[in-house]
Amino acid sequence: MRDTTRLTTAATAVDPSQISEIQYALSLTPRQLPAWLLYDDLGTALFEAICHLPWYGVTRVERQLLSRHAASIVEAAGRPTRLVELGAGSGDKLATFIDAGWPLRPPLVAELVDVSSGALQASRLRLAALEHVELKTWPLSYEPGLQEVARSADADRRTLVLFLGSNLGNFDPPDAELFLRQVRAVLGAGDALLIGTDLVKDARTLQLAYDDPLGVTAAFNRNLLVRLNRDLHANFDLARFVHEARWDAEASRVEMHLVSLARQDIRIPDAELAFSLEKGESIWTERSYKYEAPEVMRRLADAGFAPTAQWCDTAAGFALTLAHADD
Repeated sequence: MRDTTRLTTAATAVDPSQISEIQYALSLTPRQLPAWLLYDDLGTALFEAICHLPWYGVTRVERQLLSRHAASIVEAAGRPTRLVELGAGSGDKLATFIDAGWPLRPPLVAELVDVSSGALQASRLRLAALEHVELKTWPLSYEPGLQEVARSADADRRTLVLFLGSNLGNFDPPDAELFLRQVRAVLGAGDALLIGTDLVKDARTLQLAYDDPLGVTAAFNRNLLVRLNRDLHANFDLARFVHEARWDAEASRVEMHLVSLARQDIRIPDAELAFSLEKGESIWTERSYKYEAPEVMRRLADAGFAPTAQWCDTAAGFALTLAHADD
């Protein structure tokens, strides 16, 4: 699970251009669905609730690290005056970072990229009190969002891109490297990237983080089916699916699945899909890779960055890593 990551271009309704991705994912073995389906407006609200649960500590520990080390991060990043957050979510962590990192409140530009219109609205409300911050929002997925970021670059402003919430963990390793290279490509010499990553921890802690006793994460996962029923007129019966979180130690990832409780025939007319699910068969909805701190530095270097510094909470298992886009 990420911290309000977004991987598509529609805030609520599924766009016809995205149907081929759904068709492809459901043709795989095991059947899968793209994780961006989790984040309609209700899914976004459910995820914000997850961030307040005692079993899901990513948001809390990252905010604490940002507040505690903001001044050091800003100094190490070369005192940037342009901030770009990918997958901005509620804007709370960015506001925390700005308050702690720029106590003299110099003029800043903040650009937020997020596919959820609800998340961007929340960010605008959260950052509105910061009168020294000029705010721009891009209701886009990462790739087109990065293109807008590149077009709006100002040679007089040093840029810091923030990719927080362990969002990188939602990419399989080859896609993670590709994404980091895309970020690197839009940055100039002296610009930097600050990335937040969840670290490997004991299996029980991870299990509770992704399958909480209150069932909020289960509702978040099953809402994906609600969205397909609403947007594509599918016939998923929520009562016949159960949420399941699995820790794959070999791959170092948590997986979220929706497991069929009985044999059932599924139809998704607007995607021209019809298939059967056997009892016990699952649809894989999300992956979340966990890292060792040195591995994060290596991945950034492999993508063309120059790793600069790292701030870790070893007890909570989380790291903030800064890397420069030096030529």
